[in-house]
Amino acid sequence: MRITAKVDYAIRAGAELAAAPRETPVKGEDLARAQQIPLRFLENILRELRHAGIVRAQRGADGGYQLARAAKEISLADIIRAVEGPLAAVQGVRPEAVRADGAAQDLPEVWIALRASLRAVLEAVTLADLAGGRLPPVVRRLLATPGVREPH
Repeated sequence: MRITAKVDYAIRAGAELAAAPRETPVKGEDLARAQQIPLRFLENILRELRHAGIVRAQRGADGGYQLARAAKEISLADIIRAVEGPLAAVQGVRPEAVRADGAAQDLPEVWIALRASLRAVLEAVTLADLAGGRLPPVVRRLLATPGVREPH
């Protein structure tokens, strides 16, 4: 799976918002500076997150961005879907819509299993987990797997 800059930045901005006091809006400039994200790119990402109901914007001198709901209710999967669409797509379609013949006939099943694996991690981790440094057991178990940190 390739994690785009857009996804990375969206999750990092979400973590910053999760770490901020809930009642205090955070300026886009402050989010950009904290995570070293180009401001214009971040503003586009925040717009998409707002349209998805993940963040809300408040205008004015005391304005900025806040999470639209509790950080423990926003998974990393929610953010990815908001800025990129489905977690796993094969040639732009959902895995269950893919067809393969002959020796590759079971390949769609592999893509579906891959999506399930992604969901197991990305739906389990919330912004609260990330901001609080408390990764869920499913992630900790995977991180304990021998060789998991080896680049392949």
